[in-house]
Amino acid sequence: MTNLWEDLETGPNAPETIHAVVECLKGERNKYEYDKDVPGVVLDRVLHSNVHYPNDYGFIPQSYYDDEDPFDVMVLVEDATFPGCIIEARPVALMRMDDDGEQDDKVIAVPAEDPRFDHIEDLGDIPQQELDEIDEFFETYKNLEAGKEVETQGWEDRQAAYDAIEHAQDLYDEQFA
Repeated sequence: MTNLWEDLETGPNAPETIHAVVECLKGERNKYEYDKDVPGVVLDRVLHSNVHYPNDYGFIPQSYYDDEDPFDVMVLVEDATFPGCIIEARPVALMRMDDDGEQDDKVIAVPAEDPRFDHIEDLGDIPQQELDEIDEFFETYKNLEAGKEVETQGWEDRQAAYDAIEHAQDLYDEQFA
């Protein structure tokens, strides 16, 4: 059985075009995580706060980030896909975030094959309302979990996302190659 984290390439042209493996769905409170030992997507928990994912959320294959997890990616979508769906995506921004003292940044991407997102190429192309909703979600989604503290730390452009993806690929190679 294919392991989506280890066997799937980072992307057909990483960091410009990546694969995003969806775990959590736009509009839902379920926090799914890919379990490489199963391998498959399992329900990790239901968010304690009354918030829902503003877009599909998951990870980038063959990546490893400073929080010792696969690198997180949020893909802007019109409609939710499904857990385990692989989206060919274009990174357009990076959200800096601290999660309980660990750097836990998020790549923001758009589907490469959805013409509704062709005009979004960089941070400045994302509507401010969309950025505000993503920021608000991550600032508050762990508020009701005992002892959890999250701080969003601002937005950076597409090049910062590319650099962070390359960093995550290097960490993956150092740890697992």
